[in-house]
Amino acid sequence: MFRFAGGGGPRLGIEDERGARHDLTAASPDAFASVASWLALPDPLGAVRDARARAAAHPLPPDVPLLAPIDVQEVWAAGVTYERSRDARKEESAGGGDFYDRVYDAERPELFFKAVPRLVAGPGAPVRVRRDSSWNVPEPELALVVSAAGRIVGYTAGNDVSSRSIEGDNPLYLPQAKIYDGCCALGPAIALADEPGLDLRALSIQLAIRRAGEAVFAGETSTARMRRRPEELVAYLTRELSCPAGVVLMTGTGIVPPDSLTLEPGDLVEITIRGVGTLANPVSRG
Repeated sequence: MFRFAGGGGPRLGIEDERGARHDLTAASPDAFASVASWLALPDPLGAVRDARARAAAHPLPPDVPLLAPIDVQEVWAAGVTYERSRDARKEESAGGGDFYDRVYDAERPELFFKAVPRLVAGPGAPVRVRRDSSWNVPEPELALVVSAAGRIVGYTAGNDVSSRSIEGDNPLYLPQAKIYDGCCALGPAIALADEPGLDLRALSIQLAIRRAGEAVFAGETSTARMRRRPEELVAYLTRELSCPAGVVLMTGTGIVPPDSLTLEPGDLVEITIRGVGTLANPVSRG
């Protein structure tokens, strides 16, 4: 499923097994008027299954422009869910390293607010690095798409762009390191959670950073290395928080570039997850 720019405004579409794209909104205007209306349904996945055949009568061009796959949803994130991330946070922290050990091993996960839709870049749109930060990195993550009822109905690729120099100065600076204009990217599409054989605990996540056309960093991890189950993270997020329009939850990163690398304007960040495709975003500053 994907969100695209239609003549009358954003719409939802679906891609079939051959890669052909179709207009879901035209097939079922009420259910698929927006991501919010879809996630508010009692059975979002069943609604997609029911609408697939009707959507085939509404073909789309293969190059239809894609948008970030959210409209009014909040974006939240989990931290220190991979051992590699815990180690990196300890190394960068000025005297607060023990906090990361404690949250990695604790029953309660670290969850923090990341972005409202206006801060989120879609496929091909620029992400930003802060002008007051000297060390900025992408954080490639599996992002869960969660219904209003608190069920995982899909997933997409997420980039939790972070200012490591700011967070490293003091963990209490986390909101400034994480939340600012252009601090997040999602896309290019939503892979549905009812795919046969899908295991969210065994998905490959790949990161490539390109500068002047050359790869300056490449890394790969698997969600199998996550300490916490996706369902556990969603359960904590929704324990005392209602999400009537649904919510997106990024699940933490297991890929950490070397300390010598910081994002520069003009870089291209590519994040690839099976079933979703590649989320590619150029980097800007200011």
